[in-house]
Amino acid sequence: MTSSLVRRRRLRRASPPAETALWYHLRDRRLAGVKFRRQQAWGPFILDFFCWEQRLAIELDGGQHFEAMTEAYDARRTAFLRRQGIRVLRFSNDQVFNQRRAVLAEIARAVGVEEPSP
Repeated sequence: MTSSLVRRRRLRRASPPAETALWYHLRDRRLAGVKFRRQQAWGPFILDFFCWEQRLAIELDGGQHFEAMTEAYDARRTAFLRRQGIRVLRFSNDQVFNQRRAVLAEIARAVGVEEPSP
């Protein structure tokens, strides 16, 4: 078993609450009938959520992502993904908890749907 697979499985089992909350809405094609994968490997990175059909990555950021070193890492990561033809949406954990409808609406627009299904 590859170390990436082991790491992805560990991340899925120990998902932060914000990831668990968003995954509820993305799994089983619940959002606009679009399939998302959780903890998808891409190059040297593991993406929080990924839609192959749309080449769309969704990343959730906790408090540590707003520190200078982590912001620089995230910027390099996003640039790498964009060079691979992947669009990246980033949301803070707070947005997932406090503005969930707006987060889901933005994801729906990114996959070409005006409003997410309830």
